[in-house]
Amino acid sequence: MRTGLAKTVALVGMMGAGKTAVGTAMARMLDVPFLDSDAEIVAASNLSIAEIFEREGEAYFRDKESQVLARLLSGRPCILSTGGGAFLSERNRAEIAARGVAVWLKADLDLLWSRVRHKNTRPLLRTENPKRTLAALCDAREPLYAKAGIWVEADRRLSVEQMAQKVIGALQERADLWDERAVP
Repeated sequence: MRTGLAKTVALVGMMGAGKTAVGTAMARMLDVPFLDSDAEIVAASNLSIAEIFEREGEAYFRDKESQVLARLLSGRPCILSTGGGAFLSERNRAEIAARGVAVWLKADLDLLWSRVRHKNTRPLLRTENPKRTLAALCDAREPLYAKAGIWVEADRRLSVEQMAQKVIGALQERADLWDERAVP
């Protein structure tokens, strides 16, 4: 198995797809850093994502998200969990393609809903019918997520570690992502 990452792997997909959990496990398995763009935004602003949306609006948040992604992608290769809306921006897609590879963690609506329905930290789901909102977001976003270089279907029967192995397996197919000289 190849182990030395030559490029950053940016996990993209809907909220609840498993980007943070799977990404953390992948980073541990590959012995590379794990970074979360949303966590970096929160740390830099001292505000939660919901507070940023409420105080400054989504456009402001998306601009800060692009700035943070560019900074994170300029660092050493890592596993990078992106916010659910990050890959919607052409600017962000181009930045990820230039410096890494996007992996779409593709999850169906029922799996996503089972993971996010009890969380109140999702500002886009603070609506009268959050499941319908989630479905509409999926419909709107999936054509853009489909532009990712690699797709991996989420499977509720797999543990986080098994999903991480599944994604790493998909990455193994791409020789350009690995530095054969690297030592784990």
